[in-house]
Amino acid sequence: MNLAEGVQVVSFGILGVMMIGAALGVVLFSNIVYSAFLLGGVFISMAGLYLLLNGDFVAAAQILIYVGAINVLILFAIMLVNKRQDFLPLPSAGLRKIITSVVSIGLFALLSTMVLATPWAYSSVPVAGESSIVLIGEHFFTDFLLPFELASILLLMAMVGAIILARREYLPDEVASSDMPQTILTLPERPRKLVLTGSGTGTEE
Repeated sequence: MNLAEGVQVVSFGILGVMMIGAALGVVLFSNIVYSAFLLGGVFISMAGLYLLLNGDFVAAAQILIYVGAINVLILFAIMLVNKRQDFLPLPSAGLRKIITSVVSIGLFALLSTMVLATPWAYSSVPVAGESSIVLIGEHFFTDFLLPFELASILLLMAMVGAIILARREYLPDEVASSDMPQTILTLPERPRKLVLTGSGTGTEE
């Protein structure tokens, strides 16, 4: 992005504070759903940093793949399998916390030393060039057209398979042994029940 130097510095500061704050929230929040939402905030902040570095395709892929797919998948997995149960305290939990703190502080000191010791030479003059999205799109639809189409067919097959597995319900033994007309492409499903309004009984279809 061809922005003024002051705007770039302010934008970098805001995005950096957002990313660090959201990352701390991911680790420190006890509610795992809040942690998953804050993880999406970390991904969005990283996409903003990619935009400042003129990586428009990487920023778009960051939002589409990590925020739109992986983070949503994490949220669905948490909401589907999150069971309300009391976890027993692990033995020697205090020692593990001390070891984790020492390793984290060591990594932070190592990264800080690397950042301070590296000569970050940069030029304020923007480099003129073609957009990376245009270049990648040209390669996708010319040189790599066949792998691109095969990948789309593979993803479509995976989506159809996931829908079939999600809708499939196995019949109980007494229903499965009955003489119900089945075809090769028909999956056995549990008979649905119609719940009457205002009554506690239901009738099967």
